[in-house]
Amino acid sequence: MKALHVYRTYFPDSTGGIEEAIRQIALATAALGVENTVFALSTRPEPAEMVRPEARVVRERSWAAPASCDLGGPAAFRRFAALARGADVVVYHYPWPLADVLHAAVRPGAPAVMLYHSDIVRQRWLGMAYAPLMRRTLRAMSAIVATSPAYARTSPVLTAPDLRDKVCVIPLGMGDDARDGPGDPAILARLGLGEGEPFVLFVGVLRYYKGLHVLLQAAASVGARIVIAGSGPKDAELRAQAARDGVGNVLFAGQVTDAEKTALFRHCRVFVLPSHLRSEAYGMVLVEAAMFGRPMVSCEVGSGTSFVNAHGESGLVVPPEDASALAAALNTLLDDAALAARYGREARARYERLFSRSALGRSYVELFERLRYRQLA
Repeated sequence: MKALHVYRTYFPDSTGGIEEAIRQIALATAALGVENTVFALSTRPEPAEMVRPEARVVRERSWAAPASCDLGGPAAFRRFAALARGADVVVYHYPWPLADVLHAAVRPGAPAVMLYHSDIVRQRWLGMAYAPLMRRTLRAMSAIVATSPAYARTSPVLTAPDLRDKVCVIPLGMGDDARDGPGDPAILARLGLGEGEPFVLFVGVLRYYKGLHVLLQAAASVGARIVIAGSGPKDAELRAQAARDGVGNVLFAGQVTDAEKTALFRHCRVFVLPSHLRSEAYGMVLVEAAMFGRPMVSCEVGSGTSFVNAHGESGLVVPPEDASALAAALNTLLDDAALAARYGREARARYERLFSRSALGRSYVELFERLRYRQLA
């Protein structure tokens, strides 16, 4: 079985959530005998091909990227056509409008799957212009994968009458290599955290939809220190907010290494993802927290976050942009170690059942084989 994944960019050029999702799917299916290739664009596509542990990566030049939509020239179409001819299944990762054009121009003979990562939330003008092409492409798919039941149920695109029968749900997941990997507990001393001190942890890119401004508002009422690990566009603004409001229990760790992140996950009392907008379509970092057996607090934004973090099972879910509710949930888990431990065990059990590499691999291989059998029948 040969699978071709198609997305606008990939490692080592970028390290975003969709790229990581592709990597994890490739690793999971490779363990079950799937040969994976990733086709992407790059501003510096030399070498044009490379072999990574999860897949062969083939790149063509990105000529421009308006609104983060990388565009390629004729060489990209020729390369994609050649790769598609050798594939048993083609997996597009939405959204990337050029992929719609590639599919329409090449018309691969293999079954086509669209992994629907997120609605277009912020760039509404692009969404309106792209809608006719998008719907044509989705109607042409053999299957459309939603990453959570909530997204399949609430997306205005996926619930369209002409598409809903194509939709299936396969949760995103990851391997638990990092859980047993070497950590770097020196990060705790660097941040001034005492041995055994319970603390709240956030890990992620500091973006507009992460709700960190609300977490800073809640911090004054939280009975522990809060570590914010990561960097991003909102970094300076958030530090300025903390200084202006005199928030003394928030520690900005900046960008951390994988080993430092492992140590933070191992030692935190609770993990928080305060994202307040639907742009947070899934929250892979919640899967990571579940992998480490950490109880979680997140917000109900109508996306997959409340599927990964099940309220009253793996943690607590609160309304978005509600600093009081966020602080109360965090204090509940900080004050009740037994409850936090129970939620942590349930989080790990959900990880093994729904989000582990083995679960991810089985689900995708079953889908690929079903589509190939249907095509041959």
